[in-house]
Amino acid sequence: MRDNTETPILSGEDIFGLQGGFDALIDGQAVDIIHPDPGTSGGAIETKRIADYAFQNKIRTAIHMAGGPVNSMATVHMAATLQDFLAMENHAVDMPWWEELVNGPEKPIIQQGYVKVPDTPGLGVELNEEVVKKHLREPGYFEPTPEFNKIKLMNYHTAGPWPHFDDDGKWCDNCVSYQ
Repeated sequence: MRDNTETPILSGEDIFGLQGGFDALIDGQAVDIIHPDPGTSGGAIETKRIADYAFQNKIRTAIHMAGGPVNSMATVHMAATLQDFLAMENHAVDMPWWEELVNGPEKPIIQQGYVKVPDTPGLGVELNEEVVKKHLREPGYFEPTPEFNKIKLMNYHTAGPWPHFDDDGKWCDNCVSYQ
């Protein structure tokens, strides 16, 4: 497909990891730009590995970020280390209180399409707890969350026996191969 268009081809943001994920697109030169989201591609370090590998293969990196200003600033720091960073797509900034969720960075956080990388300790942001509490989707601020103590797969299936290949490559119809 890439050979038959002048329009740059961009990968989706829901691919996990370099190995078994982005590597096939990069090795096959199937895309012009990769578009990992650090929240779903394996975190900041894995996203950097993906971007570095893409750079070695002459493929640019744009970052997908659908999070609040803390996630965004962590991603800004990571993006600043990339050799061929193109852009960071950012969602939710149109909420009038988005940047008020944090204290620390110069406001507006995004100025003429750019974000200044903070030179202060850590990520350069501090939670503005008063504003966070005002805009919670559900009541409770750092309340206990016992529902997450039970391992779940795919948001619906509690962990336990399921058909799969075990660590030795043998098919398991109804077994647990992990501890």
